[in-house]
Amino acid sequence: QVQLAESGGGLVQAGGSLRLSCETSGRSFSYYVMGWFRQAPGKEREFVAGMDWSRKNTAYADSVKGRFTISRDIAKNTEYLYMNSLKPEDTAVYFCAVKRAYGLPSAWVNMDYWGKGTLVTVSS
Repeated sequence: QVQLAESGGGLVQAGGSLRLSCETSGRSFSYYVMGWFRQAPGKEREFVAGMDWSRKNTAYADSVKGRFTISRDIAKNTEYLYMNSLKPEDTAVYFCAVKRAYGLPSAWVNMDYWGKGTLVTVSS
């Protein structure tokens, strides 16, 4: 089993920044992808950003490209999502997730493990 724990959410004004963290523990995989997802009230959960095990390959949703950055600190077993120039439409519960895979998937579905989420609220 893998446990994922998100933190760093909160209330921020439009144009501000936040850093989300996702600490992983438990079983480790040699090859995997980790991703950030979000779910706004009344909407389906959507992919935000992802990274493969090498940390060399990343993917972003069009809505966050140029504003969000994903990274991973292997020593701390923690993945980060740096969010800049936040907009009210970024308001959502943000989840991190992981699945066994060698490279970036064509579709970020069927993740193996999920965290419980952290709430980000962007005020206008």
